[in-house]
Order: sequence, then C-alpha cells, then structure tokens
Amino acid sequence: MIPGATARPVLSGAGQAPCHHGEILQGVFLDDTGRRCAGLVTLPMAGPGSSAAFVRRPGAVPEALTVVPADRTKAARAAALAVAECARRTGQPPCGGELRLTGEIPVGLGMGSSSSDVIAAVRAVADSYGLQLDPATVAGLAVRAELASDPLMLSGRPVLFAQREGRVLEVLGPALPPLVVVGCALGGGAPVDTLSLPVADVADVDRSDVRAYERLRALLRRAVATGDAQLLGAVATASARRGQRALRHPEFDALTALARRAGAVGVQIAHSGAVAGVLFDPAAPGLRHRVRGCLHALDAHGIPATHTFTTGATTAPSPKESPHHGPAHRGVDRPAGPDTPRRPARLPAL
Repeated sequence: MIPGATARPVLSGAGQAPCHHGEILQGVFLDDTGRRCAGLVTLPMAGPGSSAAFVRRPGAVPEALTVVPADRTKAARAAALAVAECARRTGQPPCGGELRLTGEIPVGLGMGSSSSDVIAAVRAVADSYGLQLDPATVAGLAVRAELASDPLMLSGRPVLFAQREGRVLEVLGPALPPLVVVGCALGGGAPVDTLSLPVADVADVDRSDVRAYERLRALLRRAVATGDAQLLGAVATASARRGQRALRHPEFDALTALARRAGAVGVQIAHSGAVAGVLFDPAAPGLRHRVRGCLHALDAHGIPATHTFTTGATTAPSPKESPHHGPAHRGVDRPAGPDTPRRPARLPAL
C-alpha cells in the first residue's frame, strides 16, 4: 500500500446455502395462538447447494442491480431487498451491484433451488456490508422475494416452518432419526411447474384435514424425540399420500408398494416437485440387500434413481464458525431457464 493511503472498503461478499430432498411433512397447522398456518418439515441433504458472489456499486442507483444467470429473478429481488436492509443498518444509501450465482441443484424437482439461490444472495449482500443477518431476518427477506421459502437459512435442526410467513412454528428436536434415503425422481424427472399448482387458502382447508395434519405433527415430534425411524417413515408416507391430491404422480402406488417389499420404513416426496425418497432404517438387518432390492425395483418400474445418501444427527455450528459466509465455492451454473423450467431437468448423481 502507498504510504499515507487509506485502504478501500471491501465492497464484495459471498454467501452459500444448502438444498434439501423435499418434504417429510407438509400441510396446514395451528400456531401457538390457534391460527392456521401452512407449514412444512424438509428432509435435509448434504451436498449441492447455491453459492453467490455480490459486488456493490456505490453511487449506482438501486435499480442498477444485475444478476448472472439473468433468469434468477427471485434471487435478484432478494439481493435488492437485502441491499436496502443492510444499507439501513449501516447508515449508507442503497446502491446497485452485480450478483453472480453458481450451483448444482436441479431446478423444478422440489429440492429448494430457488430458496437456496435467494438465501445465498441475501448472505452475499450482507457479507459485502460486513454483516451477518440473523436467520429470522434472512427468512423474512426470502419470503418477500419469493412469497414462500424453505427453511434453508436455519441450522439444520428439524423444524415445522411456516413457509409463507418465514417463521418457525415448532422446533421438533435436535436431529431427525438416522435414515438411509434412496433418492429417485417421479414423472421421468420432468420438473414440476410450481406456479401451476393450486394454492389452497388455509381458511378453506377442512377442519378434519387440519386435525389430521396436527396428528402427523405429534407423531413426527415423537419420532424425533425417540429416534424412531419407523414412525418417521409412516408420517412421511401419510404426508406424501395427502400430497397426491394435487401432484397425482402416476408412480406413487408403485413406489409405496416397492418400498414395502424392500423393507423400507416409508417414502417421502417433494410436495412441490418430482424428487422422492425411499426411507430405510440404517439399523435394520440386511440393509445392503434391502437397498439393492429397492434400486432393482425402481429400475424395473422405470423410476430413475438419483442418489443414495444418509441423514441423521448433525452438529450445529459454534458461534465462532461462519459456514455460510466467506469466499464462495466454485460451482457449475445451472442451465439457463425460468425459475421453474418447462424442459426436463437432467438428473445428476446428486
């Protein structure tokens, strides 16, 4: 540095966010006041996620904010909202900038690709201001950007999350029971146009349905408390079956039947996509044989398998750790297209 010169402020930031493997439970639930709320519990998945890099342009009007790839409109909205929030907190005028996104999450399959983009974008903007926004603030910005958000801004603990309001309805426990998940994609892996799915007003949901969702919530709470993979699988299957009222996957009956024959504890399906999983208890005898039988059965029914992975106890990051900030990992841009593309998504080994 030239003697007497002052260091230029850091105007760039990076952020990351994970994906998930669809939902374990989704429906309409009651909050602490008895008010109805749409809510969900996602199945966490380590691996691919979204990375974002943001460069601020002080002096540029806030509207001069660009995003690469250009079709990531939800992430662009999130970045603009995050700029306004961070500028307010730091006493600076809002400005434009450039947001770049990379990631390997297949879009349109219900794995939270848009939420991951949005949350990574918010974190990158905050990082460019030298801030780390708390999860509640990130959730609020994410919901404003995309109307509903998955709980990918949280630590990974199983929570019932009000996706349209960006708030936690219940922390179910420290971790889900360990599971082995044989991932697959229904409908040949064709993306689901989530914007075309009916969005029911929670006020119109029948009271008997709300009671059924609350029973599933109580059972899932017990499954988490006791580490009962069998009970968790039963909840996930019941929730997936209810989801078929809207999704109507033609392979659903075949999937549940082959899961029973393979000795799985149940199935889970993304309620806004085509990704699905056959769930196994890792402590079950003959697990390798069961998983191999499941893979053969999926192939026989023309249901493409994607990836087999495990999930279970996770350790929350310590306050000194900053796992979602710092230099963005290099990734691969997802194919250009709308937020929910119409063409079939290529299925990598996730």
